[in-house]
Amino acid sequence: MIYTVGGIKGGSGKTTLATNLAVMLTRIGKDVLLVDADDQETATDFTYWRNETLPNGSGYTAIQLADAAVRTEILKLKDKYDDIVIDTGGRDTTSQRAAMVVSDMYIVPFVPRSFDMWTLEKVVRLVEEMQPANPNLVAVAVLNRLDARGADNDDAKEFLKDSPTLSVLTATLGHRKIYANAASKGLAVVEYKPSDEKAVQEVEAMFQQLIDAAKNRT
Repeated sequence: MIYTVGGIKGGSGKTTLATNLAVMLTRIGKDVLLVDADDQETATDFTYWRNETLPNGSGYTAIQLADAAVRTEILKLKDKYDDIVIDTGGRDTTSQRAAMVVSDMYIVPFVPRSFDMWTLEKVVRLVEEMQPANPNLVAVAVLNRLDARGADNDDAKEFLKDSPTLSVLTATLGHRKIYANAASKGLAVVEYKPSDEKAVQEVEAMFQQLIDAAKNRT
């Protein structure tokens, strides 16, 4: 499977989602390639800290790609790995579009507090524009950084359900400090100590739903 984590708005937690997904895949025995296609290079920083923190290193292979090379190089590498996770930036870039051409699943995190119509409309338009080049692409929305309670969460869920293009995971990720704390050490949430059981449950539920969606696709 080739997963691209993207979107058209910054600050939604794309790299956190991509890096946690890559680590979770390695934990079930997958040979994973993590591709940093974001010019901010945050996934590369995460891997650096992971190699510094863990005695056996990151557990996956990490590279940087940009622009059309995302497509051409992934096509060369896809048979060498079980799964590939591509982290793209929060803008409609050549890198993101190139990733979408070769991906099986396009995962878009949304933050309810910054949720607005133009963001969803632009994402839907982007997916629809890319469908002729990749008609089998599955587009999935993930609600990220939810508050413990509040009308914003419910409004966002209802709003996303109306999209004919994006399917919405029922698993959501909360607004918790552990995500930043774990990332600063190059760790996934499930690896961080002391453990935050609620955050671990969230990540595991999200991961299982993504795996299930991947199985249904294939």
